[in-house]
Amino acid sequence: MSVVGFDFGNENCVIAVAKERGIDVLLNDESNRETPAVVSFFEKQRFMGSEGAASLTMNPKSTVSQVKRLIGRKFKEVEVQDDLKLFPFEIVEGHDGGILIKVQYLGEIHEFSPVQILGMLFSHLKQIAEKSLEMPISDCVIGIPCYFTDLQRRAYLDAAAIAGLRPLRLLHDCTATALGYGIYKNDISNAGPTYVVFVDIGHCDTQVCLASFESGQMKILSHAFDRNLGGRDFDEVLFSYFAAQFKEKDDIDVCTNMKASIRLRASCEKLKKVLSANAEAPLNIECLMNEKDVRGFIKREEFERLSSGLVESISVPCQKVLANSGLTVEKIHSVELVGSGSRIPAITRMLASLFKREPSRRINASECVARGCALQCAMLSPIFRVREYQVQDSFPFSIGLSSDKVPICTLPNSTLFPKGQAFPSLKILALHRNNMFQMEAFYADPNELPFGIASQISSFMIGPFPVYQLEMVKVKVRVQLNLHGIVNIEAFMQIEDGAEVTNVTSENMVAKSDHSPSVEQNGAEVTNVAQSAPSSIPADEIRKGKFFKRLEIPVSEEVYGGMTKAELSEAEKIELQLAQQDLKMERIKDKKNALESYVYEMRDKIFSKYQSFATESERDEISINLQKTEEWLYEDEPDDESENIYNQKLEDLRKLVDPIEIRYKEDEAREKARKDLLSCIADYRMKAGSLTAGERDAVIDECNKAEKWLQEKTQQQDSLPKNVDPVLWSCEIKRKAEGFDATCKYITKSLPRTDDSDHIDKPDDGELD
Repeated sequence: MSVVGFDFGNENCVIAVAKERGIDVLLNDESNRETPAVVSFFEKQRFMGSEGAASLTMNPKSTVSQVKRLIGRKFKEVEVQDDLKLFPFEIVEGHDGGILIKVQYLGEIHEFSPVQILGMLFSHLKQIAEKSLEMPISDCVIGIPCYFTDLQRRAYLDAAAIAGLRPLRLLHDCTATALGYGIYKNDISNAGPTYVVFVDIGHCDTQVCLASFESGQMKILSHAFDRNLGGRDFDEVLFSYFAAQFKEKDDIDVCTNMKASIRLRASCEKLKKVLSANAEAPLNIECLMNEKDVRGFIKREEFERLSSGLVESISVPCQKVLANSGLTVEKIHSVELVGSGSRIPAITRMLASLFKREPSRRINASECVARGCALQCAMLSPIFRVREYQVQDSFPFSIGLSSDKVPICTLPNSTLFPKGQAFPSLKILALHRNNMFQMEAFYADPNELPFGIASQISSFMIGPFPVYQLEMVKVKVRVQLNLHGIVNIEAFMQIEDGAEVTNVTSENMVAKSDHSPSVEQNGAEVTNVAQSAPSSIPADEIRKGKFFKRLEIPVSEEVYGGMTKAELSEAEKIELQLAQQDLKMERIKDKKNALESYVYEMRDKIFSKYQSFATESERDEISINLQKTEEWLYEDEPDDESENIYNQKLEDLRKLVDPIEIRYKEDEAREKARKDLLSCIADYRMKAGSLTAGERDAVIDECNKAEKWLQEKTQQQDSLPKNVDPVLWSCEIKRKAEGFDATCKYITKSLPRTDDSDHIDKPDDGELD
């Protein structure tokens, strides 16, 4: 079993795998290290990855890309509405205010959620990995942006479940980059921490983190981000520039034509990369719109002037990450620049000015996240041994918890897990209850959230209690911010076995801690548990000579805006059906290709290799049938297209061609069998000289008989034309040779018998008496 890391970007995906010798990036079917995050729906089949991206201009309305922007979002969010202007496919609002993507598939309009599309892409990445590694995979670590909300993180886990993956962790992109950087770095000073800033400018977002490195460990001190600023915004600057130029100069408005807009955006993306290495670059597109060829030109200075506002905006999260960490620029040892949008020279100059040092590019900008994820997966998996290295991440949002609408907190502003909290993290709450009660998780500071994101996370109903309680009992609630950055709750109660419970009329919580000093807030006892503490608590305890039994209390969770178990099960079922349809079409495609290849191959052979072995009428009949089959392949697509119909067509052609092919192959095999028999006869004649007179005469007699039989049969065969069925078959000659060989061995009584019916042993002289 292998462990893999997935970097699922807005535009492209990268797969890395942990192996004994290190981390490798896997190639897809096109031998590329990056796979486009695209799903294209056609009439009978889905195309994903590179094939899907190639279909974008042909099938724009049913080709879904940039699905990462839609995960865990609501239809009416301002950012979503802005993105809709760039997407060629149609998006509608779901019944819960979510997003549904409409596509034409199997002759009908289908609606898929972004989670389902993401699950399709994960399935495709899984197939690439399994094909490359030649083994099944399930354990993985998936890179996610640090700004993902609880709902978006759960959506990634749901999508992975749809694909049959088992994520061991959702790892922040910059944390993955920092891990790959730090674990191999051997020049870490022992004098104190080494502080490094990682700036990741992706396709649609910018993430910055500040990490502290010491021997054998790394800590993320702070995260900052701009989830709406990335490489595609620089592409859009060029798009707007040339769209206006073409409208004025060539009298075409590309914004009114979907395919023209797609082609121009793709050209602008390539142009941006050219400008990163050159002072100027041309733009040429043939038949962009209205059968007009367009030409443009731009200098890097002009591009930097047009995008100066974007470059300045990238400095904002960089300044935030310093402010949140409490460090000054002077304490920063290095700035590492990564991401697909990081190659613009103006960005490098801005960062050099801000951090007072030139940004480094020692890390692979496109593969660093996937490599870090694969490394983390190896560290978490029991099947790999990785040297001890501690990874401590920080959570970018504050999270609070309330019980019956009353906040439970350890800090001001109703905060249970503060911003910058190291995670995974566990807190234990002690409450007194005698009946079911509700708890809610929420973001404590809405100002930390991206605009338009609701503060509610999830609701937990705790109960019913396993035993009927008239009076209050202590209920312990374990609240965990887990490895994925998701809030989980477990609850249990401990009662004295056989003891009566005294009547408690107050709902106040008792302040007591078995792990570390607890904090009592709003009537709740909150115990902070160290990350290294065991996650499980003994089921039963003996305290003061009394036996206390632990009883689990069921907890039902409702995630606001999340998928239910029934919806997830239905999505898995749908994905299985779609995958089976894809597989069916691939098999049909293989059969179709096999038939097409056979037509071309036989058309060539029937007038070259096989020409002398077929009569004129046979050649004409085969040629006509080959022509009809070719026309059927390209002109008449069958309504009930299936494997059987192509198999039948191929079988019909084979019935005509096989007799000619058999004559051709039999001609070659017969000549070989004839030579083998003559060689065997010559060997026995040579060896007969060393035998006794009786044995010699008998062997020579058998040699003469065999040779005469072969001459007569060969003359009969040679008298016939090649385009008729033979009278002498190679198998007949082989049987004659086997009988001749056996007879001669019996006569000499010294040669070992052979069991190989297709090969005639040639005895050595030393084996004769």
